[in-house]
Amino acid sequence: MAGAVEKLSNNARGIPYAPFVDRVEDYVTTRADVESTLQRFQEMISKYQFMESSTQKRALGLNDKIPDIQKTLETVQFLASRDEDAEPLETSFELNDTLYAKANISAVDEVYLWLGANVMLSYPLPEAESLLSSKLEAAQSSLRNCEEDLDFLREQITTMEVATARVYNWDVGQRRKEKGES
Repeated sequence: MAGAVEKLSNNARGIPYAPFVDRVEDYVTTRADVESTLQRFQEMISKYQFMESSTQKRALGLNDKIPDIQKTLETVQFLASRDEDAEPLETSFELNDTLYAKANISAVDEVYLWLGANVMLSYPLPEAESLLSSKLEAAQSSLRNCEEDLDFLREQITTMEVATARVYNWDVGQRRKEKGES
C-alpha cells in the first residue's frame, strides 16, 4: 500500500490482520493510486474468502471425524472394562455397506484400528485407548482452532470491505471536488 501506516501482524495460526483504513490519505496519495489500492484490497478479500472456504471444509471434515473417534474410543473402553471370565458378547459387525456378520466376543486383549490409507494395526487395549484419546483431543482442538479462524476471517473480510468502501468513497469525493473546481 502506498505509505501504509499500520504494520500488519498475524493471528495465532499465521493469518494476517486486515489493515484498518482510518485515513484514506495514508493509503492513497493521488487519485491514480485509487485503482491499484482497490485492486489490492479486492485481492486480499479474495484470499480471505479462499482461506474461509478451506477452513470451513476442514471443520466439516473434523465434525464428521470426531463422532467416529468418540464411538471407537467408547467401544475400546467398554472392551477394556469387561472381565476376562464374562460371558461372550454377541454382536454384529459391518463387512460392507449392506453386509453384516455376527460374532461372539470373549476375552479381548487387543483391537485393530484403521489408520487410513488402507492400513490397519493391532494395538493392546490400553495403548489403543491412549491413542484414540490423543486423536480425539487433537481433533477437538483443531476444530476449536477452525471455529476461531472462521470468526477471525469473517472479521477481516468485513474490515477489508469497509476499507474498500472508504477508498471508493474518497475517490468519489475527490472527483466531485475536481468537477466543482472546473
